[in-house]
Formats: sequence, C-alpha cells, structure tokens
Amino acid sequence: MRLDGYLCQCTDLSRKDARRAISAGRVRVNGKAVRKASASLPAAAEVTLDSTPVSPPGELYLMLHKPPGVLSATTDAAQPVVTDLLPEDIGRRVHPAGRLDLDTTGLLLLTSDGQWSHRITSPRHRCPKTYRVTLAEPLRGDAAGVLESGVMLAGESTPTRPATVTQLDSRVIDLTISEGRYHQVKRMLAAVGNHVTALHRHRIGSVVLDPALAPGEFRHLTGDEIRQLAKTD
Repeated sequence: MRLDGYLCQCTDLSRKDARRAISAGRVRVNGKAVRKASASLPAAAEVTLDSTPVSPPGELYLMLHKPPGVLSATTDAAQPVVTDLLPEDIGRRVHPAGRLDLDTTGLLLLTSDGQWSHRITSPRHRCPKTYRVTLAEPLRGDAAGVLESGVMLAGESTPTRPATVTQLDSRVIDLTISEGRYHQVKRMLAAVGNHVTALHRHRIGSVVLDPALAPGEFRHLTGDEIRQLAKTD
C-alpha cells in the first residue's frame, strides 16, 4: 500500500493533506522520515505522524436504506452512488456487499471486510434475500408454484433455484431467493407472465432492514448481525 493511502485509511486526513504531511517530514516509517507519498509501505511497518503511532481502524459493517435513483457502487461519473450517502471518512472505506438495481429500494449492506462481503455475495453460500414485490396484476394459476420450483429465465440454460413466495395482498408478494442473477426478481416474474412495478429488499439472511432508517439513512450493524451474516451458508 502507498504511504499516502495508508495515512488516509488510518486518519482523518484527505489525500492532499496526507501528501503535505509526508513532504513536510511529519511521517516516519520504522523510525525514519519518509517524504515520498508514493512510497510502498512494508508489511508490519510502524508508522507515526507527528510522533504519534497510526494504525488501521477496525472493519466497518453498515446497513443502508437505499433510496431509488442511487447506484450500488462506489464511483460513477454520471450518477450518485450509495457511498455518497455516507460521511466521507466512512464512504471512502466501504463497498457494497452485493447490489440493488437503480430503481430498487431497501436493505443494502456495506463493509470494508472483503471476506465477509464474499460470504454474503458468493452463490456458493446461498445467502437468502427477501424482496417485497409489487406486481402489475395478481399471480395467476400455478405462477407461485412455478416460482417456488424454479423458472427458466430468458437467455439462460439453468433454472433458478427454488424460491419462497408469501402472498401479502392480491398484487404484493414477498419473494425469497438464494442467488443473485442479473435483474433476477424482475425476470422471474416476467417468466410467469407478470411485471414488477416496485421492488424493495427488506431482509438478507436473518438481518432485517431497521424500520427506524429512512431512505438514505444508515447505521452500523450490531455484533450479533455481523456474526449471523458471517455464518450464512
């Protein structure tokens, strides 16, 4: 890792301020002043800023109530991204653990822990995700049974894994799936002759979107929530 990047990760300094501190000789690596921002930091190096040791903070685990019109990404040249909704010092450290479509709302997890993120997003672990789905028309015939058995999506060679359908209203269902194919929920409903008019994710594994969070708000996950998601299999 570059020295300036390390300082940004471990302190509240911006990249510009980190470079200034380095060039001013305020930063030492293993007791020696280093004035080159691009210097590669050795493994297990001891770094000080103004004689005060600096080290990486703990990992971050967040839940965000994603509003519509925001990309599940960390950067984009044309549209707002979910990390824009976070304080700058947090947003620059985390990435989305999975994604939601631009117009889909609800529970999005963000973290700085790559292994934890992989545990949630890898198809091998089959982490269940529950969506509140508003339909253009009621499910007809055996559509619910077809969704629960697995449907063949257009352009694919294998059916979806079995899902769980809970009817909440004539045009509202909860759909729980354990994979994350491209636009999967919308394509599953299209495969049974219906159309999704609104989509909201409210559960990942056993963790439910906090009802106290308004769209665009976030909070840190509790220790129990972090552990529950880490055990998803």
